[in-house]
Amino acid sequence: METETLNGDRKRPLEIKTEEPELKGASVIVPTRTPQLAYVPLKTGLCYDVRMRYHAKIFTSYFEYIDPHPEDPRRIYRIYKILAENGLIDDPTLSGRTQIGDLMVKIPVREATKEEILLVHTEEHLQFIESTRQMSKEQLMELTEKSDSVYFNNDSLLSAKLSCGGAIEACRAVVEGRVKNALAVVRPPGHHAEPDVPGGFCLFSNVAVAAKSILTNYPESVRRIVIVDWDVHHGNGTQKAFIDDPRVLYISLHRYEQGKYYPGTKAGGADQVGTGPGEGFNLNVPWPVGGMGDADYIYAFNRVIMPVCHEFAPDLVIISSGFDAADGDIIGGCHVSPAGYGHMTHALKSLAKGNLCVVLEGGYNLDSIANSALRVAKVLLGEPPEEFKQVLPKPETIEVIDDVIKIQSQYWKTLKPGYDGQDFSIPNIMGDYDELVQKMDTVSFEELAAKNSKVSDAVRSYHKQELFDKRQFVQLPVLSDKQPYLQSLTDLIVCSPQVAEADKLVVLVHDSARIWARRDPVTGTLDSSSAVIVDQSLKFLDWAAGEKYGVVDINVPQTISGSEDVQYNNVNAAQDALLYFWDHYVQYFKVNKIAFVGFGDAYNGVVHLCGHRDVRSLVKCSVNFLDKPTPLRAIVSAIDESVVDWFYQNSLVFTAYKHSCWGDVEKNGSLKKPRKKYGRVLRADVDGLDNVVEERFEEACDFVVDSLEDYDSDSE
Repeated sequence: METETLNGDRKRPLEIKTEEPELKGASVIVPTRTPQLAYVPLKTGLCYDVRMRYHAKIFTSYFEYIDPHPEDPRRIYRIYKILAENGLIDDPTLSGRTQIGDLMVKIPVREATKEEILLVHTEEHLQFIESTRQMSKEQLMELTEKSDSVYFNNDSLLSAKLSCGGAIEACRAVVEGRVKNALAVVRPPGHHAEPDVPGGFCLFSNVAVAAKSILTNYPESVRRIVIVDWDVHHGNGTQKAFIDDPRVLYISLHRYEQGKYYPGTKAGGADQVGTGPGEGFNLNVPWPVGGMGDADYIYAFNRVIMPVCHEFAPDLVIISSGFDAADGDIIGGCHVSPAGYGHMTHALKSLAKGNLCVVLEGGYNLDSIANSALRVAKVLLGEPPEEFKQVLPKPETIEVIDDVIKIQSQYWKTLKPGYDGQDFSIPNIMGDYDELVQKMDTVSFEELAAKNSKVSDAVRSYHKQELFDKRQFVQLPVLSDKQPYLQSLTDLIVCSPQVAEADKLVVLVHDSARIWARRDPVTGTLDSSSAVIVDQSLKFLDWAAGEKYGVVDINVPQTISGSEDVQYNNVNAAQDALLYFWDHYVQYFKVNKIAFVGFGDAYNGVVHLCGHRDVRSLVKCSVNFLDKPTPLRAIVSAIDESVVDWFYQNSLVFTAYKHSCWGDVEKNGSLKKPRKKYGRVLRADVDGLDNVVEERFEEACDFVVDSLEDYDSDSE
């Protein structure tokens, strides 16, 4: 095809001659026009001001000088410096001048006004921060000591107002279309600052104030905002600011560890979904362990965050961009690479027509924070993200994301099984109803479970049949007014015939059997034709019976059906069941040698019993099997300190290969040896409770036999 070129004149129409048979000799006129591109011609905005470095901790010793506070003023300097070193900005003196090159444009920084700050914070909080401007050095040092991980100097107010105002201006520039997106390199950070109190290095809640300001001043163009907080700590301040506001979807990925990781509250749990009109617009992804990396974060993005964000359809996305989950940050203890941050940024750019503002939060390794911010900036400019090395998420990640989906699926259609954008009814497959179950987007899993038989009940019935019908076991009644839930577990404690006459006794304490089955991706139901029940405790039971030992089987289910008034916890149930068995039955048996074998969470009952009753005259050994989700349980003696040594000498605790008790072997290069109070802990070569039992079965059996039989030879 021949083309007629334009000689530099963009106003001339382009005439294209074609040799197509049906158009031979004809000309097609395509008028030249300015490209209708809203994103590409714009630059990325950059917010930075050297005055934000004035906020610094007052040094009281030489050691503080050589080992500065983690929230170091150099944090923002190192980010600005690496942007210049890589040619993204042109500022040889690193002074933060207005014109900074062809790729990025400087967004002028100003102090946040009183009215803007009061959109989130109380008058008393603002007055408190303002009072630090006139304090003496001694007063500032005393205030620093009393505060929750916050320090002050006379310039803290100025830096905090600039940080807050910078976040506002960065968001305004994006919303007004002056830049395609923005990076706000600001400090002090803000997401821990609650409406009435500072905390966690934060004075004003920068992102929360910026979001409130945008919603107030741009009501026609910005009706919904997504805040994605990937700082390694939960943003309790940001969450509190929007806990009842349906206009803001707050999403946080953070180390949680059952509320023990900073800020050390339950506010970061997956069950915190918002209140009132804001219910369903708060989404927490609480990591149960440290060491999370690229694959874990990307898995959360693919499975939960991006589907929910697309359904929410925001007009603006703000990233609370803490880089303390970056590889190399000692405080965060995680392994997200610069490439990982780039991929998350790239994904969020697909929302809100690219209206994205990245606001700096935490991050305390200067190299890690600089390299991570550089990669985010390159993606903002339009460069594709790099490939990351870690591609498989941790098992803990899969479990916690599954929990998040269970909770959030009652609010978001995209998280429901098989949702295809149309309403559909759940088929009546679980039992006889008076009427069909309501639409799936109005019925929770709990409501379905209340109307149908639980699978856990069916599994317990199977276990009962295996023991009663096939092995002629009998039930040991449980009657307890103090633990009402024990009465509902009618098959909790069963035993082999004539157990009261047995000389040697093996007590199996285990969780309910596991179900392996394929799940229908559309309905979420299990394929019963492929489902199997896996119960490794039966293998030990048959072995013990073959050795002519008496057998007691204590089955502790994860949950129980019944009245909602019954407060049930499987770990507490295991502890109470073991104490009940010991106090009400053992003293009436003729047994003189007992071996405990514990599986999963139920093993907590064995350790608790050994620490709260003097069992040493009868109990000769304890063998336990743990998968990754079950933490080690230390023996806490209510008797005397020698119990710890006795427990160590007479126990084996087999853990999964990747159990957290061994530490991060890949990072540290060596195993972390568990202390004696946990018993004699051994590491299996496999993961998964059933696999651990299968691998160490013979070793466990030999240990039980040696422990019981050797005592016979000693007595003779």
